[in-house]
Amino acid sequence: MKAIVKLGDGRSFVGESAYQPPNLASLPLMFELDGSDNITGKVIACEFEGSQVESGQSVKDSGGSGMIVLGAEDSGYTTFAAAHVLPASYLNSPDAAAVRQYIQTSNKPTASIIFNGTSLGTTPAPVAAYFSSRGPSTTSPGILKPDIIGPGVNIIAAWPFKVGPNRIDEHDMVFNSISGTSMSTPHLSGIAAIIKSAHNDWSPAAIKSAIMTTAYVVYDSKKPILDETLNPAGHFTIGAGHVNPSEVVNPGLVYDTDVEQYILYLCGLGYTDSEVEIITHQKGACSKGTKLAEAELNYPSIATRASSGKLVVNRTVTNVGDAVSSYTVEIDMPKEVKATVSPTKLDFTKEKESKTFTVSLSWDASKTKNAEGSFKWVSSKHVVRSPIVIF
Repeated sequence: MKAIVKLGDGRSFVGESAYQPPNLASLPLMFELDGSDNITGKVIACEFEGSQVESGQSVKDSGGSGMIVLGAEDSGYTTFAAAHVLPASYLNSPDAAAVRQYIQTSNKPTASIIFNGTSLGTTPAPVAAYFSSRGPSTTSPGILKPDIIGPGVNIIAAWPFKVGPNRIDEHDMVFNSISGTSMSTPHLSGIAAIIKSAHNDWSPAAIKSAIMTTAYVVYDSKKPILDETLNPAGHFTIGAGHVNPSEVVNPGLVYDTDVEQYILYLCGLGYTDSEVEIITHQKGACSKGTKLAEAELNYPSIATRASSGKLVVNRTVTNVGDAVSSYTVEIDMPKEVKATVSPTKLDFTKEKESKTFTVSLSWDASKTKNAEGSFKWVSSKHVVRSPIVIF
């Protein structure tokens, strides 16, 4: 819900709250200090640390009338809506900086909080939160991470907690909102379960492939997904993109990977027989001499170091769409990278038929240090997209 902070100098900033009390009239505004100051009847500006609700309870217990939560500098435009116990608003980092400056430079700073109801259709959306993990992977940089992003901030979740003040007892509980990548996890897990219910014979790798290759990287058809600074989010921020639940059950093609491939991949990362045995319970898995490089894993994305100057990898896709179907490749890479896929067309005549193709990339390692793009297999019904990153 919108919680608009209006300063005494006339400026207004739109913040968030999950609790909507009556509007708070203009009152003296001050920073939260060491507890020795009298805050009765005042609006307290607090730095975002720990629980917003607990901070608000402390302000309320000390006689404060309202609270403005100031987003940290590194949080960008990410905002959080909490189930407050008093009139409160969370402001993003740029707006929080303006409030700090106002308090420090005004002789008699004041602020009011105006609650303007639930806000729908907010743009831009989605936006990657500042705390969402970024790649590259430190243990396996040749596999693009993250794989995918999903809803993670201000998620309305079933939770035993009454919103707002005057909580009565454990039997009078409604809901809460929870933020974080830990909320993105159950979204993706639920989507994986939906795929598994529709395709009981699919492997975990096939399910992951379906989620990744059907993800979207733009909103409103043309605008790129942004990061917390409202700049276009790169592959190390969103991976293959934002999960698209309406498309995952019917991806057209999947990149499947069996257990043996993953074992050889672990061997290729340098793990010993005993270390791999802890995971697989198989003895001597790596002593056979066969190993799989990261780039050779049949993964729905490609990541490689810029210093190599080239990469040639094979990928195999399995037809899980119409028995008879035809796919043509489309490549989107910056001009400094020469990219080809061979063959350029895949024709399928039956379900679960597999086809292998080769992706060849080359660039001037002395000039190109970072490049991002993708390739996709396109049919009359499906778009199967794989991101590429050179770093």
